[in-house]
Amino acid sequence: MDAYWLEWLNFLGRWVHLITGIAWIGASFYFVWLDNHLRVPIDPADSYKGISGEVWSVHGGGFYHAQKYRVAPEQLPEPLHWFKWEAYSTWLSGFFMLSLVYYVGADTYLIDPAVAVLTPEQAIAIGIGTLIAGWLIYDGLCRSPLGRDDRLLGLAVLALSVFAAWGLTHVFSGRGAFIHYGAMLGTLMVGNVFFVIMPGQRELIKAKLAGRKPDATPGLKAKQRSVHNTYFTLPVIFTMMSNHYAMLFNHAYNWVLLVAISLAGAAIRVYFVSRHKGQPSKLPLLLGIGLLVGVAIAISPAAVTPPETVEAPAAQFAKVVHIVQTRCVACHAEHPTQAGFVAAPKGIMLDTPTRVAMQETLVYQQVSSRAMPLGNLTAMTEQERQLIVAWHDAGALTQ
Repeated sequence: MDAYWLEWLNFLGRWVHLITGIAWIGASFYFVWLDNHLRVPIDPADSYKGISGEVWSVHGGGFYHAQKYRVAPEQLPEPLHWFKWEAYSTWLSGFFMLSLVYYVGADTYLIDPAVAVLTPEQAIAIGIGTLIAGWLIYDGLCRSPLGRDDRLLGLAVLALSVFAAWGLTHVFSGRGAFIHYGAMLGTLMVGNVFFVIMPGQRELIKAKLAGRKPDATPGLKAKQRSVHNTYFTLPVIFTMMSNHYAMLFNHAYNWVLLVAISLAGAAIRVYFVSRHKGQPSKLPLLLGIGLLVGVAIAISPAAVTPPETVEAPAAQFAKVVHIVQTRCVACHAEHPTQAGFVAAPKGIMLDTPTRVAMQETLVYQQVSSRAMPLGNLTAMTEQERQLIVAWHDAGALTQ
């Protein structure tokens, strides 16, 4: 397909994914908040009608009164609003983006020969297999005897997450591993909605229409999966934005960083859920912040002392410009020559010495972290990277 239209598909797919993701997360967070703020009905008559809790709120110039039934109202109302397409649309648009960026562009974004030598077909099979296997293992754990103990189940899911993070970073590029880890968690979330939460709600309605007492088991299982989903949310959001941070996905211990930041996100969410319940414990919040601070300190670059003697700044800068023009300008030019690009990525152009000097910090960050060139398609050497780093450390002088 023409690169121009691929760019449009990328733009539209990403936009739809963000919109549907916001809708899903917003609805999910709202109902978690709502459940945890329910209070005993003020009017005793409401309790007799089967209402277990209520909450008053004000928003947008109006008052709202939400009530939750222990089981169901005497007569099912029409229309009855379901919350499912937000989840389905988010996953479908996410898989579309995963395919468009990481599978169509597997050689560039997914495969790193320095990590594992794979063909695009092998890499794609591993990626899709991870999503399927992740769901089957997770669902099996939830349905096993471990599912009766939330703490043991939580430890088992954590072990699955750690193994997935470790395994993915040993077969894919850093960014490819991080995005597939997030896609796996997102698949668990939408699988919970499709295979557990929605069937539980349908059973509740079916029982009500048939005039029989609903079985509480599907509802309890749905509640357990819903709680899992709220704790998966922040780690998934992190992986969605992680491809902007090569300091994380290209680190030698990237899988440890991935697990640590995911745990931080889950811990912070635990804090907010407990706060909604009126039983706030600051321990999860402190744990989450501590993990983030610990990661930041652990991967902080060591102080570099500029060499005492370096070649003339103009000569050094000329070498840097030559490297950039040889290795980077195929993409980062006003008119890119690299297949698949119709404009310079993020509008960053490096096709003149002046533009190289203006983007000095960005060039240093991307080259030193090995985030660029993408997949090292232009075969930038270690010596070339070191020369750019040395130029930066010496003050990035141009003359």
